[in-house]
Amino acid sequence: MQRLILASTSRYRSDLLARLGLRFETLSPGVDESAADNEAAVSLAQRLARQKAERAAQMHASPPAVIIAADQTAALGNTLLRKPGNRSTAIEQLTACQGHSVFFYTATTIIETSSGAAWHDLDTTEVRFLRRNPAELSRYVDLEQPFDCAGGFKAEGLGITLFEFINSRDPTALVGLPLIWVNRVLCEIGLDPLRLQTREREQDHSQ
Repeated sequence: MQRLILASTSRYRSDLLARLGLRFETLSPGVDESAADNEAAVSLAQRLARQKAERAAQMHASPPAVIIAADQTAALGNTLLRKPGNRSTAIEQLTACQGHSVFFYTATTIIETSSGAAWHDLDTTEVRFLRRNPAELSRYVDLEQPFDCAGGFKAEGLGITLFEFINSRDPTALVGLPLIWVNRVLCEIGLDPLRLQTREREQDHSQ
């Protein structure tokens, strides 16, 4: 089995990929995640996902590996929302989102270093926010401290209480990694999680 490398230090992406039951390594690709002047949220996510995967592929060209990299941005109209980093920015972002739709763009790139083949995906998720009062938003931020999450919330936690609806083709994309698409590409490469886990269990039983 080829090595599987997640080019990310995000614990959220690591937890998601672990759901597939495959052994994988993690690394920091060391890519500057700053947006260029007037760079749109979609373009930023796609550019960073590609750069992270390409940088990791250069670092681990041998022995062969399958590299997975992703980046997520969010946009409120034409305003780019990134990780707030602190309490005041998180509250400010969430306040601006009240009663509006925010679009989250999760770009993912997978590279197979042995062949040089690359796959790219862009998932778009619409999150419609309820109207919460300032005290409620402050309470939420203090409870979950979502400072390292794009948009300033954790959809897998109490962040769900902030929404009117979520419109998505893959619920895992909003957390940071679209597992439906990732699984499809891994199967194409020959790393089908279901088959590999079944094989491992059969081997364990035969010993």
